[in-house]
Amino acid sequence: MKRLVLLLVTVLFSALALAAVNINTANRAELEALPEIGPVKAQAIIDYRNANGPFKSPEDVMKVSGIKEGTYGKIKGLISVSGASTPLPAAAPAKAATPAPAPTPAPAAKTASPAATPPAAGAAGAASGTDAAAAKDAKSKDAPMTKKEKAAADKAAKAKAKEDAAKAKADAGKAKTDAASAKADSAKAGAASTKEAKPTKAEKAAADKAAKEKAKEEKAAAAKAKKEAAAAEAKAKKDAAAAKADEKAKK
Repeated sequence: MKRLVLLLVTVLFSALALAAVNINTANRAELEALPEIGPVKAQAIIDYRNANGPFKSPEDVMKVSGIKEGTYGKIKGLISVSGASTPLPAAAPAKAATPAPAPTPAPAAKTASPAATPPAAGAAGAASGTDAAAAKDAKSKDAPMTKKEKAAADKAAKAKAKEDAAKAKADAGKAKTDAASAKADSAKAGAASTKEAKPTKAEKAAADKAAKEKAKEEKAAAAKAKKEAAAAEAKAKKDAAAAKADEKAKK
């Protein structure tokens, strides 16, 4: 009988050493398989991550209402924040094995249990540390932005759109000023020409044509600058909307 109990304990803790529940993706049933995590605490973990985003490290589970250091000490070797959740096969055998030790003297059962606990906790703790490091890298690449990061991104996009629009508006204003200056120069040149010498019809026609072409070119430049400003502003708004849509899709 003692050999049977030792065998069950060995199977239990070897399975625990390989099992890990990802508290960022585990469902309620998987969370309830953890020691001291009942339906209420399991739902509290799910509600917390829905409201605050993924856990960054296993220790963050203590931020959930009702989970303190005592509870964390019993589950820290069995939880992770990355990777797929591995079912805890030991949970069912452990419950089934509880009646079996009844005929066996209580002291023997209690002595065997503490002896097997440290190796399982140590192995699972090492796995948890590795998972925490991997989770940190994964979060920096794939995790959705926090509210603060999203607000900063939206603010930056709006600022860039505003800057582009202001620049385009300034370019359009400059083009308009240049066109007015050219027109004034043309008028001034025409007035000076009239005083100095009366141009021939051909010269006057050529001067008028040149002035009209220059004014036309400058008007076209002003229109182009205005169009580019509108396009820049539209693109900035589109980029901001796309960023917001991507964030919403990731959630």
